[in-house]
Amino acid sequence: MKVCIIQPAYSTDYSKSEYYFEKQLKLIEQCDDSMDIIVLPEMCDIPCLARSKEEAYASSKKFNSRILTVCSDTAKRCNAMVFVCARYGEEGRQRNTTYAINRKGEIEGLYFKQHLTPGEVTKTRLDSDYSFEFSEPTVIEMEGIRFGFLTCYDFYFYEAFANMARQNLDVVIGCSHQRSDTHLALQIMSQNLAYNTNAYVLRSSVSMDENSDIGGASMVVAPTGEVLLNMYSKVGLATVDIDPKKKYYKPAGFGNPLSAHYEYIEKGRRPWKYRPGGSAIVRYDEIMKYPRTCAHRGFNKVAPENTMPAFGAAVAMGAEEIEFDIRFTKDGIPVSVHDSKLERVSDGVGRVAEYTLEELCKLDFGSKSGESFKGLRIVTFEEILKKFACHCVMNIHLKGECGQRPEDLHEVVRLIRKYDCEKYIYFMSGSDTLLERLQNEYPEITRCCGGGNDPWGIVERAIKYGCKKLQLFKPYFNQEMIDKAHANGIICNVFWSDDPEEAERFLDMGIDVILTNNFHAVNEIVQKREKYITY
Repeated sequence: MKVCIIQPAYSTDYSKSEYYFEKQLKLIEQCDDSMDIIVLPEMCDIPCLARSKEEAYASSKKFNSRILTVCSDTAKRCNAMVFVCARYGEEGRQRNTTYAINRKGEIEGLYFKQHLTPGEVTKTRLDSDYSFEFSEPTVIEMEGIRFGFLTCYDFYFYEAFANMARQNLDVVIGCSHQRSDTHLALQIMSQNLAYNTNAYVLRSSVSMDENSDIGGASMVVAPTGEVLLNMYSKVGLATVDIDPKKKYYKPAGFGNPLSAHYEYIEKGRRPWKYRPGGSAIVRYDEIMKYPRTCAHRGFNKVAPENTMPAFGAAVAMGAEEIEFDIRFTKDGIPVSVHDSKLERVSDGVGRVAEYTLEELCKLDFGSKSGESFKGLRIVTFEEILKKFACHCVMNIHLKGECGQRPEDLHEVVRLIRKYDCEKYIYFMSGSDTLLERLQNEYPEITRCCGGGNDPWGIVERAIKYGCKKLQLFKPYFNQEMIDKAHANGIICNVFWSDDPEEAERFLDMGIDVILTNNFHAVNEIVQKREKYITY
């Protein structure tokens, strides 16, 4: 089959959009009936750089239907399959989309870009909600050929390649830009993709300038990793013949039978060694929408507070946040327990800090909540992370003594980094001393200002210590404080409400997160509210 890759010129001068769009159409006109597959780059309906939502939508409105009509007509005229990237959907809910057009000029299927750049989300405001949900890799089959897809930023997420390989793809279509990478880097990425998926990679991009060594690099790569075609920064068309069904097989380790590279890799895969992933992963704190319900000490209406059953019940029922307390054992292990003393929550006596972890594990932390929980032991911070890292946002209440020994706070941060969940946690404290230390030593971790000894001054203190959040403590707050916090870009939690009617009133005041012991009842109210984002 003959593949044609189109690489048009590109400009960062938005005012030249009409000129560059027409140049793009002239390249498409050069396609002929010798071609079987024609691939165009990303965002063909935005031919020059759009720096705002308004520019992007104006360009798409002007050029979208035209480019799709031209590509449909080209498919019929050339009797070829055409792959073109443009926007899809209504204004306000548009997506970066690759259209697969069959030889009859009909749209056979759509691929929605899975990894949107931060600018696509915050500046041009493309719909991204779907990208935070579980989905299988998109496969569109035409003429017995199984086509997979990546778009631009998608090329960087190598962890997706193994899942694509499982789909037994023949060809991966890459409508792309990648305007800041060198030709060599783009080639390495495409070779890596082809070799790992055992599929041909057909990548189309844009030329930043014919003398540029970045961007461009539209290419065709075989499953062996061999580069069959590379346009570098040349503007125009290039063709090459391929056999989409031709695969590459090698020994699955020395002296073993032949297999595809991904089949060999599957035999030794160890998912516990990789970054957290899978369908249970939720949006991280910065991009998770509000309002939210935070399960205070877990769902402690149904299970003992600060225990794995309480956290598990909350997460299983959809808690977007869980809150828990951190204290330290005598031997420096962070554990989840609210009180400094043991009597209320266990069968032990005395202070938590006077016991080693081994000694604490001999105590019963469940039977005081009911016979069915008899035998529950204290939970370490690391155990919580092992089970729930990246499955919810964690509101971690650092109790006052956490800042007394430098190594204690360091250990908490070390564990957070170990389990790759910096984006999913924030520290809550009412201690000015601790907030100041966090600001100076760990500024990258979000801070939440608690009431402490000055609940009425919480907004000013949050501003002083660079806190992105604050946690109001009823009844020590009013509407003026909420409004002032929001005016300074600060999220407002409230501790606490177990009453749905009270929760409604808090939401009406603009509260963003409600901490509750009665998770299900309050969450029913919160989830009825329209979700909003703060970035």
